[in-house]
Amino acid sequence: MTEKIDLTINPDLTRKIITGFIRSEIQRAGLQRAVMGLSGGLDSALTCFLAAEALGPQNVLAIRLPYKSSSQDSMDDAQAVIDKTGVQSTTIPISPMVDPLIGQFPDMDSIRKGNIMARMRMIVWYDQSAAFEGLVIGTGNKTEILLGYTTLYGDSGVALVPLGDLYKTQVRQLAAAVGVPQQILQKPPSADLWIGQTDEGELGFTYAEVDRLLYLLVDERCSMDECIQAGFDEKFIKIVVERIRRNHFKRVMPPVAKLSNRTTGYDFLYLRDWGT
Repeated sequence: MTEKIDLTINPDLTRKIITGFIRSEIQRAGLQRAVMGLSGGLDSALTCFLAAEALGPQNVLAIRLPYKSSSQDSMDDAQAVIDKTGVQSTTIPISPMVDPLIGQFPDMDSIRKGNIMARMRMIVWYDQSAAFEGLVIGTGNKTEILLGYTTLYGDSGVALVPLGDLYKTQVRQLAAAVGVPQQILQKPPSADLWIGQTDEGELGFTYAEVDRLLYLLVDERCSMDECIQAGFDEKFIKIVVERIRRNHFKRVMPPVAKLSNRTTGYDFLYLRDWGT
């Protein structure tokens, strides 16, 4: 019955909402410009297209931050996005910044190395945001956020996330509609943190598969039994539910020990646009 789950979006309406969101959030912060990391992947390519449309290409700085193991294809795909959108761009290799720390721990595994790369990229984004006078835009999607497939204070360390309420399969729909190059639409999703790394290989399941389950669990608030009745394997459901639960700390501000009558995060709660 999983084929009955419909994740189809209205591309025109979605595009209008997201570009309006980018524009209003940037202006609310008293700025007119944006800075973003451009990896050559689907999410960052789409974000770049939407940011350029929302703010004007001259007001967007796309930063390529290759590590020595990054693929040339990623660099070329990022350049194709830069050329097509007309945004401003710069390329800053991170190997000289990352390798001194990695070199101190010869037994460091790929996950630790990847986290260092992601956090170094975040540092560069914010340095360049100060120089460019722009807000840092993230490129994460709803699937990654729910599964915790992000690096805390790395790719998640951003000021706004335009694609955060679109599942990966919906990102692909919108990307096709706005004209993201075909070679980016067709290649396997990858954070490009080490040679041969792919998102789906690391996760252990496909985005198409997990997006349908996440839609039932999150958007439809379905129980495990209802998901099983919809055709999903119980073991798969438990794996996904546990990932959502275990990674909740990445989706919220750090908890504060409550001592007073009004504590930030508990009783002192206001929306982002409070006071504006």
